[in-house]
Amino acid sequence: MDLKIKDLVDLLQVPEKTVRRWIKDGEIPFHEIHHQYRFNRAEINEWILAHKPELASRLLNLSIAGRPTRFLDLLRQGGIHGGVAGRTIKEILPRAIETIRIPKGHSKKDILAALMDREELMTTAIGRGIAIPHPRNPIITNVEDALVAICFLETPAEMGALDGRPVHTLFLLLTDNPRRHLEVLSKISYLCQIPEFLKLLETRRPATEILNFVETREREWQPLEAGTK
Repeated sequence: MDLKIKDLVDLLQVPEKTVRRWIKDGEIPFHEIHHQYRFNRAEINEWILAHKPELASRLLNLSIAGRPTRFLDLLRQGGIHGGVAGRTIKEILPRAIETIRIPKGHSKKDILAALMDREELMTTAIGRGIAIPHPRNPIITNVEDALVAICFLETPAEMGALDGRPVHTLFLLLTDNPRRHLEVLSKISYLCQIPEFLKLLETRRPATEILNFVETREREWQPLEAGTK
């Protein structure tokens, strides 16, 4: 268990009393070890994605030790792909993996297994027609290989989203460390709360339009990120 209450307060940018209320009400995954509360970083990532998307805008100013994350670069690395076929996540993910460029030194089989392991735990469909397949823990070892790939599905697929909407777009996420993983999840979640961005995805606009939109939004995040340094 790698996080204490103080770490969670710093990470999520919320008051300590809010974290303690979540614990008391059983709203957040936690572990009690020697009468102290501890949190697993991977479980916290999943909790935010599934239950607390409103935290995403607060997490845009996460400071990543060593190197800041440019979301636009991750998208360019992963690419934007159309026509991924399949009716279920078990059919879709193998085809998505075949579509994107896998980093050197990593096997498609291992990445697929990590993605499927996460889906079997709980769907990555966050609503609004969006799903974010990702491993529970980062499996990329080199920051240069981190990527986010957008995959448009040939046919919308039922993935058990809370809002009941079928998924039309995947954000396939591969990152190199847990904190960056959380930052990128937060940025995707934040973007997917913007109606204009959702419209770009729903209408499958050209990659240049999507990248230009992200670039404009990312310029708005930079003052937040600079303020944490």
